[in-house]
Amino acid sequence: MGNVLTYDTWEEAKAGLVLEKLTDTMDVLKWAYREYGDEIIYACSFGAEGIVMLDLISKVNKQAAVLFLDTGLHFAETYELIEKIKEQYPGFKLNIVKPDITLLEQEALYGKELWKCDPNLCCKIRKVEPLARELGIVKAWISGLRREQSETRKSVNYINKDERFKNIKICPLIHWKWEDIWNYIRLNSLPYNSLHDRQYPSIGCQPCTHPVKEGDDLRAGRWANTGKTECGLHLAGGSG
Repeated sequence: MGNVLTYDTWEEAKAGLVLEKLTDTMDVLKWAYREYGDEIIYACSFGAEGIVMLDLISKVNKQAAVLFLDTGLHFAETYELIEKIKEQYPGFKLNIVKPDITLLEQEALYGKELWKCDPNLCCKIRKVEPLARELGIVKAWISGLRREQSETRKSVNYINKDERFKNIKICPLIHWKWEDIWNYIRLNSLPYNSLHDRQYPSIGCQPCTHPVKEGDDLRAGRWANTGKTECGLHLAGGSG
């Protein structure tokens, strides 16, 4: 029957389930930093997956470069979490990246609340283009994508050729389930975005993120009723 893991308590069982996935994940991270050194960056959105990734990365490289795309439209809770993370991981080189134009300049060019009439263009201006600028100076980047998250992500691999940004995208969490993410957060007493406790499993910009009903898809609250499922950062072509 092979090796069968047994646990005396549920807490031990949760820890064991997390550890089973940690082996491959940590191997991928160690390889990534060994292979790319200072020419790799982690693009963090500070969602639940992001918190797990930050903690795992801290075990491999305490001075890792971390990038956050500050669209100017995030929830106050997201900015509050970033301050907590700065205190918990002081060695990280956190780069807060802003779009080339302010929200006021965007409104003057494209009209008020562009995210309502053309969310793809808004994401392109405030997320895709700033990330492209930053990824143009490194060889690889790390993402917290999981295959379980959506149809568009179910075929992502640990190491991917990123056709959009013309470099390598590394995704150490591809086999983690939502339960695994939360087991890790709780077992390690990590800070997280308080919106997760209010039915926000996936958190992006405030105007385009809504709570979801129990049982709904984890990303159902992103761009609800628009047909849009991705901001464009993780698609090979198009604006997202």
